Amino acid sequence: MAWLATTPSPASATGASSPGAVISYLHQISGNHVISGVHNKEPLSNPAQYTAQAHSITGKWPGLWGGELGFTATDIASRQTMINQAKTEWANGSLVNLTWHMCRPDVASCAFDGGINGAKLSDAEWQQLITDGTTLNTDYKAKLQTAVPYFQQLKDAGIPVLFRPLHEMNEGWAWWGGRPGPTGSAKLYQITHDYLEAQGLTNIIWVWNVKDVSGGASSVAGYYPGDSYVDVASLDPWVNGWPSGDWYQAIVNVAHGKPVSLAEVGTVPTPAQLASQPLWTWFMIWADYITSSNTTSGLQATFNSARVLSQGQFTVPTGTPPTSPPPSGRSHTGVITGVGGKCVDVAAASSANGAAVQLYDCNGTAAQSWTVGTDGTVRALGKCLDVTGQGTANGTLVQLWDCNGSGAQQWTSESDGHLRNPQSGRYLDVPGGSTANGTRLQIWDRNTNPWQTWHLPS
Repeated sequence: MAWLATTPSPASATGASSPGAVISYLHQISGNHVISGVHNKEPLSNPAQYTAQAHSITGKWPGLWGGELGFTATDIASRQTMINQAKTEWANGSLVNLTWHMCRPDVASCAFDGGINGAKLSDAEWQQLITDGTTLNTDYKAKLQTAVPYFQQLKDAGIPVLFRPLHEMNEGWAWWGGRPGPTGSAKLYQITHDYLEAQGLTNIIWVWNVKDVSGGASSVAGYYPGDSYVDVASLDPWVNGWPSGDWYQAIVNVAHGKPVSLAEVGTVPTPAQLASQPLWTWFMIWADYITSSNTTSGLQATFNSARVLSQGQFTVPTGTPPTSPPPSGRSHTGVITGVGGKCVDVAAASSANGAAVQLYDCNGTAAQSWTVGTDGTVRALGKCLDVTGQGTANGTLVQLWDCNGSGAQQWTSESDGHLRNPQSGRYLDVPGGSTANGTRLQIWDRNTNPWQTWHLPS
């Protein structure tokens, strides 16, 4: 379960934070705001040139700074310059995102063409790559190790990193991509995750990424490495420019309630587009496309939109969440109790869509056994706690419904026991504080009444 930070407000110098605090902030803005971002590609010796272009055009600094770990010998030698810029951007109030165009495992540095693009491994080489102890597997881990000191610097500075390894893995332009299934590209992502976490890099926010390849929305799940390996699911809509409805829904569905983002865009989304697909939590314009694929008026319209948060318009959450969320891949199951010591209960233990969720005497039945997971959902009887009809108004009742990845099924727990639905901005509530059995639960504006305090399973 995610943990909330403060309401968006002007940022000052940003202090130490944690992945959990940033992820919970993304949950908070999902459905109502989106963070602006710009990628800064090579040369790493000039790691803020495209961010500066955005500022010169819009008058605003992007709320997310994107950097690159590099592939040429010159750029690899300039990683420290890039990391120094990441520290500066974080201190100024922006989120930090890193992408890595990684050379084949068996070469130290390379050109893009031939070393990354078009550098396909044979099937035999791939099998070796994903097998512990083989030459290619060892080479790959040695390449990962070259980045560890830089991630460690950011960890020491208290900076969580949105890291997007092996991006666009559902397309075969890069040597790591185009291999679906459990022994394919997702397996290499798992190896990457496990190796870096084993080095103690607990400051990484894992961003999984695919591209909107033609006719491929239905195949996305074949590249997903699993909920315990992903913190954010993201899409690069290069084919359509803006995600078609099937791609938006595919990413929302595979994310299982996790935040979603537009990791690379060429043309900046319009305010109307962002409102039509409200769950995106950031967009990142790709480097030189900021001038080659955008108009001044288009950039200004988006960056000035009330929905879009740039540097100085939000506060990056700092510190550690008040209570740690469940460890990666784990969930907590048990009763949820509220006012009067009563339990959150599914009426008649019904698993039908639309079943009433109510307050009732605690009785130890399955109708009162709730699983609070890392994906933001609260589940019982195989269904999700849901705000009826995607409603956002005070008094909207909650119910049980098929889990569908929508904002109506996202819940974040605050340190004082309040349970918030970020899409509506309202809280789980007992009408009038009634403790009568059968009282239907609803959403309502946050208040200090005891009937908005909930005790979750630990």
